[in-house]
Amino acid sequence: MNRVPIGTKSGLVYKMTIENKQFDTVIGLEVHLQLKTQSKIFCGCANNFGAEANSQVCPVCLGLPGSLPVLNKKVLEYAVKIGLALNCKINSYIKFDRKNYYYPDLPKAYQISQYDFPVCYQGFVLVPQESSTVKKVGITRAHIEEDAGKLIHDNENNCSLVDYNRTGTPLLEIVTEPDLRSAQEAYDYLQILKLTLQYLDVSDCDMEKGSLRCDANISIRPVGETKLGVKTELKNMNSFRAVKAALTFEENRQTQVVKAGGKITQETRLWDEAKQMSITMRSKEEAHDYRYFPDPDLTPFQVDSSVIEQIRKSLPELPVDKWERIKKEYGLNDYDAWILVSSPEIAAFFEECAKLHTNYKNICNWISGSLMQEINSRKLSLGDLRITPRRLVELILKAEDGTLSNLVAKDVFRYALETDKSIDEIIQEKGLAQVSDSVTLEKIVDEIITQNENAVRQIKNGDEKPLGFLVGQAMKKTQGKANPKKIGEILKRRIIDA
Repeated sequence: MNRVPIGTKSGLVYKMTIENKQFDTVIGLEVHLQLKTQSKIFCGCANNFGAEANSQVCPVCLGLPGSLPVLNKKVLEYAVKIGLALNCKINSYIKFDRKNYYYPDLPKAYQISQYDFPVCYQGFVLVPQESSTVKKVGITRAHIEEDAGKLIHDNENNCSLVDYNRTGTPLLEIVTEPDLRSAQEAYDYLQILKLTLQYLDVSDCDMEKGSLRCDANISIRPVGETKLGVKTELKNMNSFRAVKAALTFEENRQTQVVKAGGKITQETRLWDEAKQMSITMRSKEEAHDYRYFPDPDLTPFQVDSSVIEQIRKSLPELPVDKWERIKKEYGLNDYDAWILVSSPEIAAFFEECAKLHTNYKNICNWISGSLMQEINSRKLSLGDLRITPRRLVELILKAEDGTLSNLVAKDVFRYALETDKSIDEIIQEKGLAQVSDSVTLEKIVDEIITQNENAVRQIKNGDEKPLGFLVGQAMKKTQGKANPKKIGEILKRRIIDA
């Protein structure tokens, strides 16, 4: 049984996985990533999501006779950048091929892709696991290709419509080795891959928009067997949770079929989110379904090694490296460090705060607590909030020096999101400064003792548990403004030491 840390928006979440004792599961993933270039891969049409249907098309991306594609230089740069981040070897020889198949949303009846010379190959991704160990997931290849259009099914009128806006959007297909052994491992890998791509700033990775799509190949085999079993391909998964659920279902389905004496059929299956089950889409023979040949309209060319090295030098610090550094540099544990690393913006925000204050753990607590809670509840990004590292640190210092109670500090934080006023101005305007003068606190304690005779009697009889209750009553009476530490000290002196 393994305990595995999983990178998520809210940090590192530990999940329990149990290895199948009778069968090994073998999984490989294919991720299609839309690159966020300004224009499409082979023409000058805008690469934007959400425009009016068929408004972002031209003769090239519509595949009209006589049109000629020209490679977008930025697409190649992004592909090399991703490949280097995934520890891939880079092909300096760039060649494009035609992958022949017909769908209504592919107007040319072929897709421009890469076959025998993918731009990236033989890489790997390190996925953090228990006790700071990592699992190495091999990357077979990552190749450039163009996206197809989108079919819109109109059930009411019993027809399908085609939006060609997506046709020609630049894609990078990232294919893993069959190194994954469970649905959980596949989920972990996808989280790390997505985070890496976000750090590279090459895609918005939005699965709802189709910017990141995942197909999965899964098979089972008896424990100890080295030969791969018959695989099925899973499609139509629109979230990482759906990928995990689909793989779990298919693993169980295949196991039941084999145990019952049946045989697994090589096929493509669709994931039905509503029914939480996979269903047969089409059978798939062992031979390749596609005929490839070099694209005669795109001349092969060579990329100078100096260009590749220049891109390598431009790589940012990647999430796993940042995770290790933040743990070491700021003395944070695995969980806290992963919360910070789970977003490039959050990690940068933390390090700016750390330049202003050395209580790194407290900064992390505020970021993982109040800050991320507001981001999630408001469904905004960090950049949309009116909080800066300097303002947050000012607030933290006010809570640490006793000017504000922790409870009131959270209220001040919420006020700070609505205004550009300084923390001091908010405290003064709202009258939120913590009450710490002895005369006022003594009067509050007098009232609390008078109003809670039973609790006082319990404390005098040796049971100190009601002390917390009395402190709470004082905080309630002062709307959280009383200094809880001083209230506690006065209560002990007045009741226990009297």
